[in-house]
Amino acid sequence: MTKRICDFIAKNMGLIVLAIGVLSVVFPTPLGSIDTIWINPLLGVVMFGMGLTLNPTDFRIVFSRPKDVIIGCLAQFTIMPITAWLLTHLFQMPEDLALGVILVGCCPGGTASNVITYLAKGDLALSVGMTATSTLLAPFLTPIITWLLAGTFVHVDAVSMFFSILQVVILPILVGFMIQRYMPEFTKRAVAYLPAFSSLTIVLLVGIIVAHNAGKLLTCGLLVMLVVMLHNICGLTLGYGIGRLLRLEHKKCVAISIEVGMQNSGLASSLATLHFTAYPLATIPGAVFSVWHNISGAIMARVYDRNER
Repeated sequence: MTKRICDFIAKNMGLIVLAIGVLSVVFPTPLGSIDTIWINPLLGVVMFGMGLTLNPTDFRIVFSRPKDVIIGCLAQFTIMPITAWLLTHLFQMPEDLALGVILVGCCPGGTASNVITYLAKGDLALSVGMTATSTLLAPFLTPIITWLLAGTFVHVDAVSMFFSILQVVILPILVGFMIQRYMPEFTKRAVAYLPAFSSLTIVLLVGIIVAHNAGKLLTCGLLVMLVVMLHNICGLTLGYGIGRLLRLEHKKCVAISIEVGMQNSGLASSLATLHFTAYPLATIPGAVFSVWHNISGAIMARVYDRNER
């Protein structure tokens, strides 16, 4: 029974995130009473879960198929940041919202991308390798690209962001990886429930961010939703297009598409909360992206699966 509930939660994460997002706007008080200081620990829990599922074989693809991983990671850290910057200028977004969109674009791939790639029958090994590689590159690339794109209109402390990503992302992943390595029996029991547990943690994370910004979302929500949706769709389509342009097989193109289009948007909201307190609206694009990319990811998984057939 517990396993069925966990499977249901993992498979319907997009709908659950959407439901909690809407409820947090309509009834912000329950989750709004939880301090935003909990955003970072919650993201750390998700990253810890990622560390539990990683093993050395996930990194072999980096050495056995370096071309695929390099193409994917280059697409990840060029398409999404540049598209974010272009969209914020095209729609003439206010500085705080523009900052939030750019932060989303500069983050590594999201953990949910591996599940979506599996459902889409894409190259799962490439997806996992790309997620792991882009996450390890994030402490260096995310602050630098954010500084390059947003440093013209806000102060970006790239060094502080580097250490924040180490603490919130890399350290929990390393702890999870070590536990998986030296406590295999515990890991074996825990992994069955991890997708559902991580999903619920992400739901809570999104709910807290949305609840704290419910009033602001009602005033600028349509603009943010439009830009976030376009950002995500551009990532999905351009990611696939680059794969096809380089004559990669369909499964690899699917993995790159999903990996590029689905961002670690929780990290974007976390960085906005930690480093850009003068721009409170900067947390909103990350929260909206967390809701939308799970929905679009589930849709694309069905589209790619049908095309494969």
